[in-house]
Amino acid sequence: MIALRRHLHAAAVLALVSLLTACGGTTINKDAAAIIGDLGANGVPAKLGTVYDENTDPNKLLGRPNGYLSKAEFTDSRVKADMAGSVEVFEDAGSAEARAEYIQTLGKTPMLAEYTYVKGNVVVRVDKSMAPSDAKGYEDALSKIVE
Repeated sequence: MIALRRHLHAAAVLALVSLLTACGGTTINKDAAAIIGDLGANGVPAKLGTVYDENTDPNKLLGRPNGYLSKAEFTDSRVKADMAGSVEVFEDAGSAEARAEYIQTLGKTPMLAEYTYVKGNVVVRVDKSMAPSDAKGYEDALSKIVE
């Protein structure tokens, strides 16, 4: 009976490790500004805008517990707004997924809706005024950057 319990415990631990590894996703070691440059090099007209620090971050999440490691905004000539979107880089994929889910929950209010793409530890947020096919270009570019 004790041997069976040990085997079940070992199997449960192995399953948990496998599950966490599968959900972990890729972690890219670049900051948000570098990723915006990479987006621009991968088919979308993203241009670096504001790069935030812990004092200027409007969400007060930069460097804080459960927050992102870096955040920057970008412009896009197809959007008339001062900001077409932003990139947030997290320590791990789980934190990025949690942030994307939170943003999508807020987006159920039409005024706060936006396109949100997550890949690995990176979240790309795109203004809702962008045409869906243009916004999809950001998702495609992100998939090339974070594999």
